[in-house]
Amino acid sequence: MTRTSCRTRPRTTVRACGALLSAALLAAALQATAAPPASAAKADGRGGPECVRTEGPLRGDAARVMDIVRKAKGELRLKAVNVRVVDDGREIVTDALGESMTNVPATPDMHFRAGSVVFSYLGTVLLQLVEEGRVSLDDTVDRWLPSLPHADKITLRMLGSATSGLHDYVTDPKFLAVLTTHPFRQWTPKELVGYSLSHPLWYKPGTNWSYSHANFVLLVAALEKITGTRVDELVRQRVTGPLGLHDTRNNFTPDIPGPVLHAFTSDRGLYEESTYWNPSWTTAPGAVITSHICDLARSAEGIGSGELLSRRAYRTLLDPGTVGLGRATKTCPATVCLKQTKDHHFGLGVLVVNGWVVQNPSFSGYAAIKAYLPSQRLAIAVAATQTATTADGNMAEVVAERIAAELAPGVPLTVQ
Repeated sequence: MTRTSCRTRPRTTVRACGALLSAALLAAALQATAAPPASAAKADGRGGPECVRTEGPLRGDAARVMDIVRKAKGELRLKAVNVRVVDDGREIVTDALGESMTNVPATPDMHFRAGSVVFSYLGTVLLQLVEEGRVSLDDTVDRWLPSLPHADKITLRMLGSATSGLHDYVTDPKFLAVLTTHPFRQWTPKELVGYSLSHPLWYKPGTNWSYSHANFVLLVAALEKITGTRVDELVRQRVTGPLGLHDTRNNFTPDIPGPVLHAFTSDRGLYEESTYWNPSWTTAPGAVITSHICDLARSAEGIGSGELLSRRAYRTLLDPGTVGLGRATKTCPATVCLKQTKDHHFGLGVLVVNGWVVQNPSFSGYAAIKAYLPSQRLAIAVAATQTATTADGNMAEVVAERIAAELAPGVPLTVQ
C-alpha cells in the first residue's frame, strides 16, 4: 500500500498508480467480511499507556535523533513528523513536530492509518496456526476458497509471501480511474479481487515473485474460514492484544479514533485534505487499521523480534522461500517480478532490508515506516504527512533511513 517502486515491492500512487468474480462461493466468502455487526464500529474503550513526548532536555542519542528529524522535516517539506525510537526496550525518544492541521500542533498520541503494517500481523497469525498444527503453509486454498481460480495451485504460503502470480489491483487503470474519482467509495473484497482476476496470472503460482494487495484480501478470507473468527478479533487475540497495542485497531468505516493526525495530498492534482478518504480498498474489511507512533514502535519490536513465534516460525517469517525468486520473464516485466535477494526480500507480510524487518505504508497522504534491527534490538517508527510541496514517495522512509545511519551506521536501512 505504498506509492513508488522499491526493490522488494512496487508502491503505487492514486495518480500513477474488469471482470468480477463469477464464482458464487468465493464471492460469499469474501463478502462475509464486509458487513460487521452494528457494534463493531463502536468505540470499545480500549486504551494503553499514554503516548507522550520524551521529557527534556534531550541529550545524547535522543538529541541527535531529534536534530535529524528537525532537519529532515524542513528539507523534505513535511507538514508533520511523529517519531519514536527504542533501543532494547528502552525509549530513546518520542516526539512530534509540525502541525496536524493549521494551528493544531501534532502530538505523539495522534492516530493515523497504518495500512500494510497489518500484513505483518497476518503473517504472524498464519505462522501461529501452522505451529498449532491447524494448517500447513503448503495447503492449497481450495479447501477454504474453492471457487477461486487456480485455488488448487495457490497455497497459504504463496498468499502471505506474494508469490501467487495474482495481479495487483491497485495498478489496474480501471480501478485507479474509479478510485481517483471517488476517494470516499466503500469497496468490497469481491470488487477488489475481481480487478486482479480480470488479468491472467503473471506466472505459475510459486515460481516467481510480484506484489499484489489481492494476496492479503484472500489471505484474510482464508484465515477467517480456518478459524471461524472475524479477522479484526483474530488479530486482536493473537497479535495486538499480546503485544499491548491498545491504540491499534480496525475501523470498519473511514473514521479514525481521536486525537487524529490529519493527512493532505496532491494525488488528484489539487492539494486537499484526505484524512477521511475511504481506506477500504487497501485490504479486506476487518484488517484496515489505525495506530499511533508508540504502538507502531512496539509493533516493530514485537513483530521484528518474533516475540509471538517459535524460532522456527520466526525464520520462516523472515524468509518463507522468497530469497532467490523474482526475475523478468516474457509474461512478467522486471518492474513487476522483482528480484528477491538475501539483503532485500519479502517475507510473510514483512520486508527484510539488510537485516532490518520493515513495513512501510504510504497512501492517501499518510506515510509511515516501522523498522526493527534484531542484531541491535533497535526499533524506529516514523509517521509523516505532506505539504503541497512534498516530493512523491514515502518521506517517512527517508527520515528513518537518516536515523538508522546515525544509530546503526554499519547497517543501512535502504528500503528503495
